[in-house]
Parts: sequence; C-alpha cells; structure tokens
Amino acid sequence: MNPLSGNRLVAVGMRFLACLLLALPACMDAQVPRTPEEGFAQVPRLRPRVLSVRPHDPQAFTQGFELHGRILYEGTGQYGRSTLRETDPATGRVLRVARLPDNAFGEGITVVGDEIFMLTWKNETALVFDRTSLQPKRQHAYKGEGWGLAYDGSHLVMSNGTSRLSFRDVQSFDEVTSVTVTLFGEPVADINELEFAEGHIWANVWKTDLILKIDPATGKVVAVVNAAGLLTADERRNADVLNGIAYDRSTKTFLLTGKLWPKTFEVIFVPDE
Repeated sequence: MNPLSGNRLVAVGMRFLACLLLALPACMDAQVPRTPEEGFAQVPRLRPRVLSVRPHDPQAFTQGFELHGRILYEGTGQYGRSTLRETDPATGRVLRVARLPDNAFGEGITVVGDEIFMLTWKNETALVFDRTSLQPKRQHAYKGEGWGLAYDGSHLVMSNGTSRLSFRDVQSFDEVTSVTVTLFGEPVADINELEFAEGHIWANVWKTDLILKIDPATGKVVAVVNAAGLLTADERRNADVLNGIAYDRSTKTFLLTGKLWPKTFEVIFVPDE
C-alpha cells in the first residue's frame, strides 16, 4: 500500500485501537471478552527472535515477498518504478527483474506452481507471470484495491486494505468465499502483506510493526507478533514501514523486511514474555 495515499485509521473498537497502537503488551495482558458466550480470553503475544541478518535493496519499495525453493521473489511498488524481482535470499542480490507499466502500482505477490501472481493497487488487475521467464502470461480483473496476496494450497488469498480477506479461484480469479479479520470480536482493517504458513495466514497491519496470525477458516486473530525494533534508529530514518513476510518451509523460519529497508531478518516467532 502507498504510504503517501493519506492517513487511514485501523477500524477497530475504541478500546482495541488504543491497545493496538499504543499499549499492546498491556492490552494483551488484560482479559477482554470476545463474546458473552466465549467469556474472557487472551491472545498470545509473540516477538521475532533474529537468527540472521541479510542485505536488502534499500531502494526496493517492498509490497510482496515470497520464498520458493532457493529463490526469493519480491514485488515492489510506486508508479513508474514497480517491479517483480527474482533475488538471492542469502545476499539480497537481484538476479532478474520484470518491470510493470508506468501506470501500474505493484502490490502483493504469490507463487502458484510455475506462475507468479501480482496485484496492482488501483488498476483492478492481477498480473500473472511465467516463473521461468518472468514474462507476463495473462491478467485478471477484480473490483477495488489490491494489497496483499498469498496461496493456501487451494485458493489465492487477497487483502484490499480493509478487514476482509477474499479467497479466489486460481484459474479464474473469481471470489469463492471471504472472511473478516477480527480480534476480540472487532474487525481489524488495513490488513496488508500476506503469507500462508503453518496452516495460518500471517498478515501485517499497515503503518504498524504488528503481524497477525489469523485462522483462515474464521478470520479470528489467534496471536499477535510485535516486530518493533528490528531496525536501528539510524536505519529507520531512511526506511518506511514493515511490509514483507516470507516463510522458509525448509527451515521453518520467516524472512521479514519492509519498504526501503536495508536489511532482511531471518526470524522465528517466540512468546513475548
């Protein structure tokens, strides 16, 4: 999502909004009723434990991030500068680049077999590339904005900047079903970059350092990762928001980065105690 498009408010209840943006640890310690039937419950708090730090192109306005085998694919945004990249996950070196038309603002990506799907922000078009050649193959139309994209093994999962996730057919891109992302029964908007891993959808909340672990069947947030503090104060001066989540199935670790970040972090998520 483009941070220059104006301020958006995370559309949640007043109590949760204050907790989410101002005092996450205190909020999660409190017992907050989800529904009268469920009574009081707590959502686990997690934090990233850094295992390694790797270079990342500080000029990359990261919108999508996905590891497939030994290749890290990255989608970047901004008009006139949007790209689909094939990179070395260990060194950050860009191996190949496909450039989008100047009128397209690139967004989330995901790999499905020998194809790579890439959303556009306001063009209402999903672009499909051949993974071997990085050449465009076809495109699909959709309504509204495109933000994050993931593949759950059966369907494409798409975010549009609201609290809604749509599940789409791989062949037609038609919507099959949808869920609303909720925490303590309240919808959480600004759901952005997506990754499907370990049976859950992982999503960052735009303009925050929070990553939500989401039950794909219900949309309920089952854990919250506070990823603040990965960059130093000096590094943050020239960087933008967290916006890259990739999962390495061979090591069961995550790769995290952001827009204009100079580094990628290999992490595992551990309890935030």
